[in-house]
Amino acid sequence: MENNLLYYGDNLSILKEHIKDESVDLIYIDPPFFSNRNYEVVFGDEAEIRSFEDRWEGGINVYIEWMRERVKELHRVLKPTGSLYLHCDWHASHHLRVMLDEEFGEHNFRNEIIWCYQERELSKRHYNLKHDTILFYVKNYDSNYVFNYNDVRETYSNVTLGKFKYTDENGGKYRLRYKDGRSDPPLETEDTYRQYLDESGPLARDWFIIPILNQNAKERLGYPTQKPEPLLERIIKASSNKDDIVLDAFCGCGTSLAVAQKLGRQWIGIDISPTAIKLIEQRLQKIGAIKDKTYITINTPTTVNDLKEFKPFEFQNWVIDELKAKHSKKKVGDMGIDGYFTKDLWHEEAGIQVKQSESVGRNVVDNFETALKRANYKRGYIVAFSFSKGAHEEAARVNKEDLDIKLIKVSDLFYKKSPIL
Repeated sequence: MENNLLYYGDNLSILKEHIKDESVDLIYIDPPFFSNRNYEVVFGDEAEIRSFEDRWEGGINVYIEWMRERVKELHRVLKPTGSLYLHCDWHASHHLRVMLDEEFGEHNFRNEIIWCYQERELSKRHYNLKHDTILFYVKNYDSNYVFNYNDVRETYSNVTLGKFKYTDENGGKYRLRYKDGRSDPPLETEDTYRQYLDESGPLARDWFIIPILNQNAKERLGYPTQKPEPLLERIIKASSNKDDIVLDAFCGCGTSLAVAQKLGRQWIGIDISPTAIKLIEQRLQKIGAIKDKTYITINTPTTVNDLKEFKPFEFQNWVIDELKAKHSKKKVGDMGIDGYFTKDLWHEEAGIQVKQSESVGRNVVDNFETALKRANYKRGYIVAFSFSKGAHEEAARVNKEDLDIKLIKVSDLFYKKSPIL
């Protein structure tokens, strides 16, 4: 199996078809929470709207069985010395814990980690919800599973450090002297003293206090459930070694992959969203992964028919990105304008409408004409798989007036034949 690998598609089928038995050292997953919310979010700048769903018709049992199928495959691909971390919240953590006990064995449960963070308080009717849960399991408790406790020791607080000092007495050796008169064995140099402090710091606890990403954080990408890199650093350092393989089957905006790359681990990422895959590629490019040719993307669309299988807003995202245009600020209620060109992107402003349809007809052109006039655009583009004769006739009529509407086939866009590319 090659590494590093970035897969686009359903993680269940990819795990079954591409990932070998007992080939992965560490699995971290941050699956969709059972929150029954839709997320409408901004990626990159305020004009680029993306959509992702966290909705489960049929209730918690449907969600847990959906997760169980994937956990079975994750258990299969994990090495005997490997670990799994499942990130969740209060909506389903108790259900997931029972399911993981059944699939991994309750004796292989290691920790329920509580990630605490501060955020604006909203509720006055119950305690404000300011933590996530991370369930930590190993494949085999009796194996020599990886847990690098020294790599994730806590650091001494300034208050604690103020309780002792070092001195170069005893022939130049450094000795840790406590204010109550006790002292530790002598150390050779100040560097060894500092190392002693690092290696004798408090052992990691099962609660992490790590800030969430604020609006101005440099690593922030706008992804709705993006996790901070320090959180993934702690997990990856603790439960993997250099050159180990880290798998994230719900890799989202790629935080786990970026951290694994920086820490010298190999990685495998899977996500069902083509928008997320593109975002990950951009993120990896910034840290040199693409430049160094350290990864391969698999299962990205290779034919026009592949695009027909995209979810509607994923398809819309693909079209707008291929046109190198900007996304409408609303994913619904956009009055017929799904994207637009600005003067800095194109020679003049123009509106874009995307239809994931065949034989788009005259009425679509009529409605788009109205939308363009409402938005004060003089030019517009409709992108679809094909257009009817009536649509071409209506576009020709409009173009004789004060508007210019062009019809672009998805195949021309896919194969770079569109005149505006």
